[in-house]
Amino acid sequence: MSHHCHDEHDHSHGGHDEHDHSDDITPALQFSLYQHIDFDGVTALNEAEYGLGKAVVKKTWAERLTAEPELASDVDEQLIVNVPFTGQVKLHSILLRTSDSDSAPKTLKVIINRDDVDFGVAEETSGTQEFELSRTGEVQELPVRRARFNAVRRLTLFFPDNFGDGEEDVTRISYIGFKGEWMQLGRAPANILYEAAANPGDHKIKGTSVNQMSSGIGGRGPGV
Repeated sequence: MSHHCHDEHDHSHGGHDEHDHSDDITPALQFSLYQHIDFDGVTALNEAEYGLGKAVVKKTWAERLTAEPELASDVDEQLIVNVPFTGQVKLHSILLRTSDSDSAPKTLKVIINRDDVDFGVAEETSGTQEFELSRTGEVQELPVRRARFNAVRRLTLFFPDNFGDGEEDVTRISYIGFKGEWMQLGRAPANILYEAAANPGDHKIKGTSVNQMSSGIGGRGPGV
């Protein structure tokens, strides 16, 4: 398991010299990937209320300390958040804000460029990188091993546990953000992007399966 981000914290802050004239918020936004997130394709599995995962990812840096909306898990402490991008990115770091409580996630496993990740797959795969998180209300910046994240189209964030050590069934996350570099591609893999974002209902969802239920409303019947 990879150590916490503080050891590598300085790696995500290159190139600040040209922003010395600006206020405190600009350095944080320098490598922001916010405008390159495919928000329509963001999904969360085991969320207590449909759409909260997307709402947390949609928070801007300026809204990072706001209490609501907040993503909370449903039937147990595990959460999966799928975040597709509108193209290919070089990921530098992941930003999280949780809380100083038992409901704060304890571990994060990151998986890239897969659109078939349910809880079974997430637990079985070793993932691209794993982090030990802190129990804090401050924003945590988690620098990734960049060589592994230099061609990212889609991120899956798997939170398998929290600081309740089995005593707290609800995991809560209030902010998720990303830093990195946008890559302009001469031949963008458009078909891959569409496939990655088009089938959120194919994932297994704990609790009431809103996406799977909705697939039958249009008259198609149960999925194969």
